Amino acid sequence: MHCARIADLGGNTIVVHWYNTTKTNLHKVWDVNVIETALNRFYKDDLSTMINAIKLNLTNEWCKEENQWAACYTRTTTCADKYAEESAELSCPAYVGAEQGSDLEALPIVEKRIAQGGVRLGAILNQIFSGKSNSRIQSS
Repeated sequence: MHCARIADLGGNTIVVHWYNTTKTNLHKVWDVNVIETALNRFYKDDLSTMINAIKLNLTNEWCKEENQWAACYTRTTTCADKYAEESAELSCPAYVGAEQGSDLEALPIVEKRIAQGGVRLGAILNQIFSGKSNSRIQSS
């Protein structure tokens, strides 16, 4: 949602009800409520179980994509623009069905973005601490 529609401030001005909660905004649903609800309903409030599920998806379902997530194809930036474009594209489905009692169709996207962020941060940190100079992670 951080790269979503400018007109509604990334979902901050869209008022929704998430399950039986009080009014909130779409941005908060994607940043907080999806994860908290999934943690409660699917992982029995056990964060380590949720983390392990994401790790399992990394080794199984997303393993062929993982190298692409860490790769930066431009030689002048850390690919933040690429990541922002991905987020903007993924935010469109967030606007569909954003109402009280919505199901958790957002969860697979949110969990995948968490995994992508971890892989990308790890790749940048590995490069920084490897001592090797690489223009892929240098800022312009």
